[in-house]
Amino acid sequence: MDQPGERRSHAVSTPRGGGIAIVVALLVACAALAIRLPDQAWMLVAFAVGLVLVAGAGWLDDHRPTSPWVRLGVHALAAAVFAAAVQYAYADPWLAGAAFVLAIGLVNVWNFMDGINGLAATQAALVSLALAAVMSGTWAGVALALAAACLGFLPFNFPKAVIFLGDVGSGSLGFALAAITIMATATQSIAWPLLLLPLSAFLIDAGLTLLMRMHRGERWWTAHVQHSYQVWVRGGATHTRVTFAYMAWTLLSVALMLGLRAASPLFMLCGVMAWYTSGAFIWWLLRRAAAQRGLRGN
Repeated sequence: MDQPGERRSHAVSTPRGGGIAIVVALLVACAALAIRLPDQAWMLVAFAVGLVLVAGAGWLDDHRPTSPWVRLGVHALAAAVFAAAVQYAYADPWLAGAAFVLAIGLVNVWNFMDGINGLAATQAALVSLALAAVMSGTWAGVALALAAACLGFLPFNFPKAVIFLGDVGSGSLGFALAAITIMATATQSIAWPLLLLPLSAFLIDAGLTLLMRMHRGERWWTAHVQHSYQVWVRGGATHTRVTFAYMAWTLLSVALMLGLRAASPLFMLCGVMAWYTSGAFIWWLLRRAAAQRGLRGN
């Protein structure tokens, strides 16, 4: 059970760990795709092994809190398994390195950002649908399976939560999105800078909040309620309003991604940088408004 507290954004004891259903759905999809498309079996097996490692660490933490460094070690192992498969398949150390970094990064970003009803699952669904729209073949199928699993989970988590994703779900969502993003890059489905756009809502909030806490000298690896979505809720906004606001931002980012597909590399890069700059400015405005209301994060 996830109990309410000063480092939580809910007021009622709620069971957690419901994200294991998403993990099971993805594993079933991977098995079906591997049987149908055996040429992609090794990549799918590596993805499934990494997913099970991340989910297993999260499942254990949901039931008996473990050291964040132990969890990070498991995340690194899962990322290494998938990165090794990428290196074997494409013989590209830069792509393999990106797979390792992105997998660890998104596992923890989705874990950080899973704090209010529907937020993590809706963002994962939108990002995976955006990736499926620009891909084809096996990994488009994985992306669609992820979106379907998230949409199947949402009625139990939004607008009112009767169960939470838990670490087993949030970390697995991040790992799956990292893998699909890397495969979109590997297959050259779309220029890689554009793939950063659908992820921007979470990357901006999680990244800037982390930098802020590090600058303050805080124990940045511990639980907190300083992300902008949490500050917004503590200021009186409902979970539904905040989740829809993040959805709107991501839908706009997907539209921008699709609109920039035919642009020149320079214009494309400028567009991505301008989008992230705008997001950082909105993040700052939200925190400034909270400070003026005396709602500085603890």
